[in-house]
Amino acid sequence: MAKKILIIDDSALMRRVISDIIKSNKQYEVADLATDGLNGFDKIVSNPKLYDAIILDINMPKMNGLELLEMLQKNRIQQTIIVVSTVAKEGAKETIRALELGAFDFVTKPENFIEAKGEDFKKRILDMLDVATASNTKASVISEIPINDSARLGTTFLHTFGTPKKNSTTSNVVRTTPRTSMSVKMSEPSAYKREKGNRLVALACSTGGPKSLQQVIPYLPAELNSAVVVVQHMPAGFTKSLAARLNEISKVAVKEAEDGEIVRKGTVYIAPGGRHTRLVRSGNDMKIALSDEPPVDALRPCANVMYESLKSSPYDEIVCVVLTGMGADGTNGIKSLKGTKKIHVIGQDESTSIVYGMPRAIAEAGLVDEVKPLDEIADAITRNTGVC
Repeated sequence: MAKKILIIDDSALMRRVISDIIKSNKQYEVADLATDGLNGFDKIVSNPKLYDAIILDINMPKMNGLELLEMLQKNRIQQTIIVVSTVAKEGAKETIRALELGAFDFVTKPENFIEAKGEDFKKRILDMLDVATASNTKASVISEIPINDSARLGTTFLHTFGTPKKNSTTSNVVRTTPRTSMSVKMSEPSAYKREKGNRLVALACSTGGPKSLQQVIPYLPAELNSAVVVVQHMPAGFTKSLAARLNEISKVAVKEAEDGEIVRKGTVYIAPGGRHTRLVRSGNDMKIALSDEPPVDALRPCANVMYESLKSSPYDEIVCVVLTGMGADGTNGIKSLKGTKKIHVIGQDESTSIVYGMPRAIAEAGLVDEVKPLDEIADAITRNTGVC
């Protein structure tokens, strides 16, 4: 039976284009159309179990996409929602907010009719639907994080460069129901060692990563005895907004990585979307080196590129962390790093991964030292780096 899709978009052109894309694949059918968020909300409430996925625009009259997501969250209505967004600066902020409110992931909206009718946009829509509807259960809405109360914080993505190459021995298990209202488990501050030494945390994630990062980064202590470098598969234009949002709710400083800047402890550097990120020596320090080289395994940024750049680094120990994501990015890089550096590898477990692809790949490769649920990842990082 074909999976039923609801399209909510105020543009008649986009409704037609997306409908044509969905109709081109026999696995899916357009179950209904809505011209704005209010119209869409009425359809969802009328039959909340009808739709296997919803494609949602953000900027609409009467009720926009964010307001719709807020209404679904308020009424505890769970749906698998794919946001179709522009790459404008304002749109990037709205897209990050949509992911916080429970959207599964997003696809960048073309800027003109020719691109909208192109094969690239069609492929991205269908690829995203394949991932988002791989489970019969609806995507859960994660509770909103209070911006000004980081001490009580309790609580995607397919990239736009194409589908990651699948490891022939590794399947990607989709979990669209991560635990809601998650209470992150942290040890008492006195339990963390006052460590000396030069350490680095190198973290990789993809589909489901932005929501998962909100369960990790805000819980790291300001005195973390390490810098953190994050490769999150995202297109250009979105990682700056992601970093800004995480910075608002975290004790550590969070920023989008800049070419040439020195890496400092207590700071999280997020690889810019659409650019490879390496760490290279600069005297006694390490600095960020950004690159516009071609995608590696259809990915840019690519976690393997980041990990491999650390082979000649001066760090005493590197804590490698792999969270939810499609494919196997990070596995080869960590494998090559293990032969030259002292590393400790933390992988997210299957039950809390939205897509159990990247964590599964490193586990099956025998590279993992700890497998942890999402609510214990921040504690595991802090235990293995210590505090200053």
